[in-house]
Amino acid sequence: MNHFYRLYRPATAVPHRNDSTYTEITPCSALRPYIKCFWGSVGPSAAKATAGELIIPDTCMDIIFEINHSQNSMKSRFVGINNEAFFSAGSTEEKDTSSTFGIRFFAWSAAMFSQDSMNGVKNKVFDVQYHYEAIKTALEPILYEVTDIHARAREAEKILLRRLDSARHKPVLDAAIGALLARKGNIRTTSLADEVFLSTRQLERLFADYTGVSPKQLSSLVRYQYLWHDILTEDSFHPANAVHKYGYTDQSHLLHDFKRYHTLLPAQAKDYALKKADILRESNTPPQAGRRHMPVWFTARGDKNGIRKGILLWEIHRFGNIVPGNSARILSCLSG
Repeated sequence: MNHFYRLYRPATAVPHRNDSTYTEITPCSALRPYIKCFWGSVGPSAAKATAGELIIPDTCMDIIFEINHSQNSMKSRFVGINNEAFFSAGSTEEKDTSSTFGIRFFAWSAAMFSQDSMNGVKNKVFDVQYHYEAIKTALEPILYEVTDIHARAREAEKILLRRLDSARHKPVLDAAIGALLARKGNIRTTSLADEVFLSTRQLERLFADYTGVSPKQLSSLVRYQYLWHDILTEDSFHPANAVHKYGYTDQSHLLHDFKRYHTLLPAQAKDYALKKADILRESNTPPQAGRRHMPVWFTARGDKNGIRKGILLWEIHRFGNIVPGNSARILSCLSG
């Protein structure tokens, strides 16, 4: 069993979002190596009009269920790994009561729950039945009856544990992903192939079958995600300081690469993440307290001219640790 989830926690464009229409729940310990989170609405509600949201490459794949409780109907889809950013379609206000439930796999783990190859899923959306028919058949009836997201997560865990196919496990893939993450994506395909004693062609076939992208593409996405994590967590991030750390040729190369995946420059991306979370938090009621919530990002705002003075990125780790930590500063900002 791999422990990559301890080394690598990919983030969305609004990673600190946590409201009644979207919250994340950590899976049980047996599924953490494979599934980043369960996510969705806290419970059924009438849909509000919403604007589109920025979706960035997060090196994950999702199964998404959209349940219309008023009409007793459901739509489901499987979203393959993305290497392009896009804006999701907004929604109009609806009188029907609906809810959403999603399962987010790490890209290298999605194939462990399917008999199908992931080759060809990049930047594509499918009906769930084409890759996860057994999961769809087992979970859909439950989602009509069980509406609380925590209860849904528990039911999904039971199904996923039954579907986990140990025969699909490839130790050589674990070795390759481990080496890739250890270098934060800054590794050439030839070097990676040498480390796991495969030819470049063999490694490329393995990655295509299990992740849907080439080793070079996944390395680039992982490097971008590590960079995005630094932008979010460092109080005074500057691109020049990350050039050498992530193997970019210069600052211009870093900014071009980041914008290619995010559509925004680092400062703009961080500002969007904070402002979008504020808008969503104010327009939706907070989620009910429940078990195993994913890390929560707290922000502290100054009131001078209504401008944000400081950003607290206070991550509550799934094991109970507080990182990064400066409790005195946190308490000072929260009280001020």
